[in-house]
Amino acid sequence: MPRKAKKGSTRYYFTDSTEQAVIRHNKEKRAHMRERIYNEHIRTPFEKLAENIIHTFKFYYFDVPSEDVKHEVVSFLYMNMHKFTEGKGKAFSYFSIVAKNYLILHNNNNYKRMKQHDGEEVTDYKRDSITEQSEKELKAMTKEYVDLFIEYWNNNLSIVFKRKQDIDVANAVIQLMESRQNIDNFNKKALYILIREMTGSNTQHITRVINVMKKHHFQLQRNYMTSGSIETRYTGSWNTL
Repeated sequence: MPRKAKKGSTRYYFTDSTEQAVIRHNKEKRAHMRERIYNEHIRTPFEKLAENIIHTFKFYYFDVPSEDVKHEVVSFLYMNMHKFTEGKGKAFSYFSIVAKNYLILHNNNNYKRMKQHDGEEVTDYKRDSITEQSEKELKAMTKEYVDLFIEYWNNNLSIVFKRKQDIDVANAVIQLMESRQNIDNFNKKALYILIREMTGSNTQHITRVINVMKKHHFQLQRNYMTSGSIETRYTGSWNTL
């Protein structure tokens, strides 16, 4: 039987109350009330969100102090607050993606300018290797996405796959994903060996099932990166076996 997705960890500084405040802010017509809602309920979570992302992913390629960078990110979040749509994913996910995209763009642009000014050797010496790694981490699946992806398959496994042997292979993949929290394991030989041991299927059959799951993964990942959520109901827009 498919295993239930686990709940993500609680983010105390950006709560459901924060999300509700964003929704109230976007619906409020009076400017003074929007300002009050923002200052009392949204500003601090935005500041903490920006600060955490800057330091977690080491976005230090800026020619201004990190505190100034934080204020730039918060301003950008404020400017994009009206784009958040109630019911289409969590506010935390949406604003995290907005902040990360802003920081990636400006971090890379600043690196290029530094490289032109200082020369490649000096810039490479200055460059924090963790900053480079942050882009790879942003492309990797977060735990929240993995949980949503697993929930998607819990809801749709028997819809996408019709044969018991296919369902067994897909179930094995989901179980291994839960233990690894990283969809990149799709490409590792060890994954195939484990699935063969778990299901008795051959490599060709496993590959066919995984290729179908990959199609769903790529579409769901795009949705997650643009909206901060994925639709866990099956839409029928991808191939089945």
